[in-house]
Amino acid sequence: MQVVIAGKAHPGDPAGMETIREIFRAIESLKGHIRIAYLTNYDWELGQLMTAGVDVWLNTPLPPKEASGTSGMKAAMNGVPSLSILDGWWIEGCIEGITGWSIGGTHRLADSADTNALDAASLYEKLENVVIPLYYNERERFLDIMRHSIALNGAFFNSQRMLLQYVLNAYFG
Repeated sequence: MQVVIAGKAHPGDPAGMETIREIFRAIESLKGHIRIAYLTNYDWELGQLMTAGVDVWLNTPLPPKEASGTSGMKAAMNGVPSLSILDGWWIEGCIEGITGWSIGGTHRLADSADTNALDAASLYEKLENVVIPLYYNERERFLDIMRHSIALNGAFFNSQRMLLQYVLNAYFG
């Protein structure tokens, strides 16, 4: 398994900058155990390459702070299943084991260390017992999930539907 991380903090976001420093410390401490690549200067081009070229889209927003989840939607268009917290689009897009997998559940505790610990345990359990074995040992089933990501999520989460809903709700609703 290789983990690829990308992102950058806004220059006016000291908490975001500290989070990136924590990521680099974690990468250093895991050297030799897990292959991790951090891609700097995340932008549109890099996002395009990532959403088309990864095997699983991992997204761990802090609910309810997911802006929209368009990267996960773009990944789905490329046959990439998501493994994500149920927030943003993934509340609607996740059909467990069909289009991808959820981390944690819909019932959330207040933003706390307990919630983070439960989400972390759920993530590790899904990776170890579901996603990685499926990817390596049941390749046809994993390919089915990739196809469902395109057919179900790619067909529903697109700009045509967004524009239609906007026009109907904003002008005629």
